[in-house]
Amino acid sequence: MHLDPRRLEISTRLDRTQRSALGQFLTPSSVADFMAGLFPESTSAVRLLDAGAGIGSLTAAFAGRWGRQAAIDTTAYEIDPAMRVGLAETLALCGGASRMIETDFIEDAVNALQFGTGARYTHAILNPPYKKINSASRHRHLLRAVGIETVNLYSAFVALALALLMPGGQMVAIIPRSFCNGPYYRPFREFLLARARIRHIHLFDARDKAFRDDAVLQENVILRLERDGAPGAVTVSTSTDDRFADYVENVHPFSAIVFPGDPEAFIHIPTDAATASPEWPAACTATLAELGIDVSTGPVIDFRLKDELRDMPEADCVPLLYPAHFSGADIAWPKPGGRKPNALRLTDGTRKWLFPAGNYVAVRRFSSKEEKRRVVAVVVPDTLGQHGLIGFENHLNVFHAARRGLPAVLARGLVAYLNSTAVDRAFRLFSGHTQVNATDLRRLRYPSRDALIELGTWTSAQSEISTDAIDRKIESLT
Repeated sequence: MHLDPRRLEISTRLDRTQRSALGQFLTPSSVADFMAGLFPESTSAVRLLDAGAGIGSLTAAFAGRWGRQAAIDTTAYEIDPAMRVGLAETLALCGGASRMIETDFIEDAVNALQFGTGARYTHAILNPPYKKINSASRHRHLLRAVGIETVNLYSAFVALALALLMPGGQMVAIIPRSFCNGPYYRPFREFLLARARIRHIHLFDARDKAFRDDAVLQENVILRLERDGAPGAVTVSTSTDDRFADYVENVHPFSAIVFPGDPEAFIHIPTDAATASPEWPAACTATLAELGIDVSTGPVIDFRLKDELRDMPEADCVPLLYPAHFSGADIAWPKPGGRKPNALRLTDGTRKWLFPAGNYVAVRRFSSKEEKRRVVAVVVPDTLGQHGLIGFENHLNVFHAARRGLPAVLARGLVAYLNSTAVDRAFRLFSGHTQVNATDLRRLRYPSRDALIELGTWTSAQSEISTDAIDRKIESLT
């Protein structure tokens, strides 16, 4: 039962503001069929949960794939009246027992978990809404009441559906990859990993193809989870888009997905056997803490200091650096005629957000998987300061030593390493969203301080440096 014509027709009629408010993106039939096919066979009665059901594409795909194997009792949640007409028709066509719930899934699920009044499900199939949850919102308070701490509706839906599954219950969900790393989703990762085993991960190589009709630029993954399952291997598959024409899969041990002892519980997605774990060069065993180096997000949030921004430097200003000041391997400052200011007025109110002039390493905080390198680093020279101070805007990460500059040769070596293939490969393994967080950079492995100085000395003697040359030099370090 393919619902694509109805999905496309409804999508064109829906108010975009309403869709944005609800985080709605309807599932293409090709994706729905693939998701339904990931469930293992079941001959016993099925109690299926479809939360955020839309017009019922996922339920229809599940019924079409498994309806002949088992009796299906479906519970579908949908709060949007525009969707519910189509959903009612879909449920009627699917047959079996079904109920459409028009209330808020989060509220209903929390009540069921708190008071034991709700059904427990054998299966769940989800394309949950994608929208941030305000920390002071009612949804956030409801979730905390049942031990769920998360920042987005999609992870809230997955956590609640997982909590409502019976032991051995199966869930397949299509969600953004952003939960795999970063500090904001760590409680969600811990919640998920404590209650379920990851059995299958599917990654779409093209960010804009899984929901192409809705122009969604988001890297999506499809997960199959088993509630309280025994430890086991994980199948990781990829395809360019929702046609699955170039589908490839590999099987990896769970230790290649979540590294043992990782306090952040990052979820890595190796796309082939060669990327099952980051192959750090032999010299790269140190942590930033062991090097006496830290990395922080740039503290200057420009819209909060709007009155102090200056297009060009003046006598009472200090340099303010943005990613726009990156120019190849260097910093180009000031940048006349650009869209970003070049300076920040020095006042008692701005001084606390500034660093003393020195040699720093700056890394852009935003990149995409399509870029040649995910981590882009440059040296900020000590000659750039004015009034002995410099500002770093919030879209940069800054490597420093206790908020002071680094020795110049150490900074050059650190930049060369961060721009290497080894770092790029490792970063792509666990990061699918556009952010390069300071937390992500802290968990990388680095050469020793002496090795970084050797690398920095070598780079200073080169007129031109290619990535291949950097990679070869790093491999030779001891």
